[in-house]
Amino acid sequence: MSLTRRQSQILNFLKTYLQEKGFSPSFEEIATYLQVSSLNGVYKHLQALEQRGYIRRLSNRARSIQLCNPDQIGKATIPLLGTIAAGTPIEALTEDEEVSVPEDFLGKGRHFALRVRGDSMIDEQIRDGDLVIISERTQAHNGQTVVALIDGETATLKKYYREKNMVRLQPANPVMDPIYVREDVLRIQGIVTGVIRRY
Repeated sequence: MSLTRRQSQILNFLKTYLQEKGFSPSFEEIATYLQVSSLNGVYKHLQALEQRGYIRRLSNRARSIQLCNPDQIGKATIPLLGTIAAGTPIEALTEDEEVSVPEDFLGKGRHFALRVRGDSMIDEQIRDGDLVIISERTQAHNGQTVVALIDGETATLKKYYREKNMVRLQPANPVMDPIYVREDVLRIQGIVTGVIRRY
């Protein structure tokens, strides 16, 4: 589950403060940083962070907040389910790995990652070898970049456009032609919410 905006702010503040001073801030200092007057609100956010395993608080001691796995602050782990074609549809391939991604790439619901093969989406800044972060959905709006399964066997990454009784799967590459399929043979598996690239 992704963190709230306030929880992410507190985590980032804790990390910076601990690195600079070697001890944790007080509740009052956290409240001042957040520009809020309620210490009770600060306490509730810290309690939520502790329940999720981001921090540890030692009881009956001032300035006793410790970070757990500070390198993972602001990150979440999602499954890497395989390879997706950004080009000619290919047989859906599956893997069994996990990847760490920024939490702000994730919203509500289940997410997964796919490795891109092909160059049909380069004008959307999605390139061969990238990882795309997918929000699992069964429906899409026109213009969204989707993972589409055709005839239950081949999968492709394209922009989705519904046109009468057909669906146009549009590449974001001017040298490639769109794919037209009947709605009854197409299944939307998810919407792209982010791209991760290694340089």
